[in-house]
This record gives sequence, structure tokens and C-alpha cells, in this order.
Amino acid sequence: MPPSPPLTRDDLLAWPKAELHCHLDGSLRLTTLLELARQQGKRSLLPADDVEGLEAILRQIDASESLEAYLAWFRYTIPLMQSAAALRRIAYELAEDNARENVRYLEVRYAPILHREEGLTLEAVNDAVLDGLRQAERDFGIRTNLIICGLRDRFESASLRQAELAVAYRNRGVVAFDLAGGEAGNPPKHHLHAFYYARNHLLNLTVHAGESWGPESIHQALFYCAAHRIGHGITLREDPDLMQYVIDHQIPLEICPTSNVQTHVVGGYETHPIREYVAAGVPVTVNTDNRLFSRTSVTDELWRVHTRCGVSARDLREIALNGFRFAFLHWDEKQALLREVLDAFPMPPTSHTPVW
Repeated sequence: MPPSPPLTRDDLLAWPKAELHCHLDGSLRLTTLLELARQQGKRSLLPADDVEGLEAILRQIDASESLEAYLAWFRYTIPLMQSAAALRRIAYELAEDNARENVRYLEVRYAPILHREEGLTLEAVNDAVLDGLRQAERDFGIRTNLIICGLRDRFESASLRQAELAVAYRNRGVVAFDLAGGEAGNPPKHHLHAFYYARNHLLNLTVHAGESWGPESIHQALFYCAAHRIGHGITLREDPDLMQYVIDHQIPLEICPTSNVQTHVVGGYETHPIREYVAAGVPVTVNTDNRLFSRTSVTDELWRVHTRCGVSARDLREIALNGFRFAFLHWDEKQALLREVLDAFPMPPTSHTPVW
């Protein structure tokens, strides 16, 4: 057969895509950030008063010395996300932005506990976000779900309360429980009761692990917290036995390449381990993490993985399909989604990779 033509960014834009690792509070539009600050009388919270100024300042994120330094940038977004109206708008716009680049399925994650500073209950916070997502579904045809995050640097009681909230909404738009935040000094095993509660009530589980801490974090996420997916997982290759386990059990990694470069968990796109993982058989998905702070989209991330990380066109198609294969959806729903999108890919899956 003749060789396939080279992929272009427009090809990737046209592909149906799934986004499995996207933080609500890191994915606002810059224009919305400014408008909310003005409407809420909080303009002094922002380091600049126009889009151009904010864009220039946000480029400094690339010089973050650590994951914790990167996370400090959320001080500009979370204070503006304390009302139901703001949360509803931000969720709606996030789904709209994804729909416009042909993302068919979107999982949004956030920690509702961070949005109670002005009196909202956890339930009111969650209802507002779900309202925004559901309206976007009606308007743009995208499908969405929520992942609720516990926070590593909070007491386990706070994580347990978030897990209880997630369980209460299990059949109302919440599909999983997660643990997020700075890894150093905050191991997953300190939040066992929250994960046990979520698991015992049949929730899906994912854990940020192996991002800025070694494979021990991934080990704890898998064997203490029983994670079904791993957020980032960059340090997995440091433990060959654990990596083999992940391959054998097809545990997917939610990789966010630009974020990984910004937080300096990798030296650059060219040294990112994603190509190694794909070649070894680790299931990989590609995601944005934070569309605002990483100034990116799912299309951009896939394009960088192809052009800078060295992942082939055939493997990139498999990565895109993995977003649907490993979505936190019921089996029959995933199969239906896969049947919908397979025809949009000009090259069939490789013989060693299951369609599921």
C-alpha cells in the first residue's frame, strides 16, 4: 500500500477526540478571567488589566521551578470562582471550547471544596458546574462528565467529604474520584478512607501520581488507592517491574505533555517518555491538564506529541482512540462512542491493539 500522507494540524483538529484530564480552575478563557474580576470588584487580584498583559505574565508559568510553583498560579483563578454564576459560565465555556475542536467526550475535574469561600455549599458548587456542562451539551452536542478531586495537602477528612459528595452525584454526572495537588510529602496512602469510600460505592478512581514524585507514588495510587487510571505517571519508567505491571493490566496514563514541560518533570518535549511508553505497550492518553495555564488545546497537545515527542502518525491515532477506550463510561457507552468515531480515522488500528 502507498504510504499515508503526512499528518497536519488540521487533520488533528478534524479528528474526534476525548479529553480525560482537564482542570476546571485552570481552563478559563482569559477574557472571562478579566470580565469576572471586573464584575466581582476583584481587579486587584489580577497582575494585569488587559488580555495582552495577562498573556505576557502567564508566559512566566513556563519558568516554574516545580509542580508546587506551577500550582501557585491558581491564586488568580480560584478567587473568581466563588459564585454559582461564575462556575456555571466557566464550565459552559470550557465545554464549548472543547466542542469547537471536535472533542466529543470531556471529563472535567475539580475540587468543590476550593469554591466555598463566599458561602456556597458543596452541593451548590457542584450543581452550578453540572448546570453549565449540561447546557453546553444541549447547545454543542458534546458529552461531558465530572471528576471530583480530593486534595493531598488537606486532612483526609476533607478528602472523605469530597468522596461523599462524588458518591452522592454518582448517577448525576460525576463519574470518578481523584486526588490532586503537590505530591512531595503528601503520599496517596494518607487518603485511604476517602478512596475506600468511593470504591465501595462503585466510583471510578484516578490519582495524580508520578508527576513530581517517583514511582512509589504510582505504586501507592495503584495498590493503596486502587486507581483505575493514573494522572501523568511520568516517573513510571524508573521502576521497570511496576511499568510491566501497568502494561500487563493495561492501566492507562493521563499524560499532559505541555504541563509536564512547564513543571519541569521532563526536560522538554523531545525527552518526554511518552514515545517510550507507547513503544512498550503502556496505554497512553493525551490531555491538556490546564487549557489556560498551558495555553493549549487537545489538538495542540496531540500535534506536539507527533512533531516534538516523535510519536508516529499510526501511534497517535491509537492515542486518540485511547481517550474513548479508557473514558469513565459504561462499557456499552464506550463501544457506541468508538463505533461512532472509528470511521473518522483514515488508518485502521494496528493489529496488536484491540478496538475496545
